[in-house]
Amino acid sequence: MPRLDPRHYEPARVPYEVRRHAGTPDTLGVGRPGKVGLLELAFERIGARTELTGHYQKSPLQIMRPLYFDPARPDLAVTFLMSTGGGILQADRLRTDLHCGADTAVHLTTQAATKVYRMEHDYATQLVDLTAGPRAYVEYLPEPVIPFVDSRFYQRTVLTVDPDATVLAGETVLAGRLARGERNAYRVFASDLEVRRPDGGLVALDTVRLEPARAGNGGNGGNGGVTGPAVLAGHDVMSSLYVLSPLAPAGRIADVLHEAVAGRGQGHGDLLYGVSVLPQDSGAWLRLLGSDTRTCAAALRAAWDAVRRLLIGVPAPELRKT
Repeated sequence: MPRLDPRHYEPARVPYEVRRHAGTPDTLGVGRPGKVGLLELAFERIGARTELTGHYQKSPLQIMRPLYFDPARPDLAVTFLMSTGGGILQADRLRTDLHCGADTAVHLTTQAATKVYRMEHDYATQLVDLTAGPRAYVEYLPEPVIPFVDSRFYQRTVLTVDPDATVLAGETVLAGRLARGERNAYRVFASDLEVRRPDGGLVALDTVRLEPARAGNGGNGGNGGVTGPAVLAGHDVMSSLYVLSPLAPAGRIADVLHEAVAGRGQGHGDLLYGVSVLPQDSGAWLRLLGSDTRTCAAALRAAWDAVRRLLIGVPAPELRKT
């Protein structure tokens, strides 16, 4: 299928909560140059390290060349995903395809938080398809998504993981521009994360739908729809970490995640969290809620570091992004 065919970059299904905002922008329309961002990366094991062997990018998506600065894993290709646009705008359609071949070692992250700007017409979408081949070790840990006031955003992440591969995938969403006192003023944030096997079999599906009630009070919205005890419970940060791996029993992975975040958050508001094994004993996952961005980031990093030590016997590296 041609890359610029809408069937390639448009989600096959957009949730109703987002789709009901569909419209014709009074600026650049869907599919126009600059509105469709495409990024395709392929990694293969060559000799002693992982190399980038396939690369296609269409603005606003782009990358830096892979770097190799993890002292404990010099074979690990650290790749920063970037945007030339500074954020996601109304009617943007973004798609990223990441193929990590057999025996590869890859760390993928974003250079900065993903800002989803205010929207008056339509909505924005982002598709991420990540494939991990046999014995691959892949970390996909982007910086947080920050939905601005009146934004409408849907992202779908599909992880296709070989039974012998290990994938660590993270996702964090903030309530808005917290330093400006903007909380839950977006129209809708929707996210689907799917874990599948190479034959297409579904392992796990995590669905998030955040749609604050609108009260017409300017930049702070009504937010009653997401602050209840069954949703965000008044917290400003929601983070998830999914660990799929055959390198340790699922129960042991879950215990390590629990131990890594237990007792954190004192003095910075409550840090709520839960840990569970994934279906088919394929791994485990962590979800946490917090009110302090630094505390949540530290807890997520502690979980990443602990799982890394368990699975591959080395600590998490320092990633300087400023």
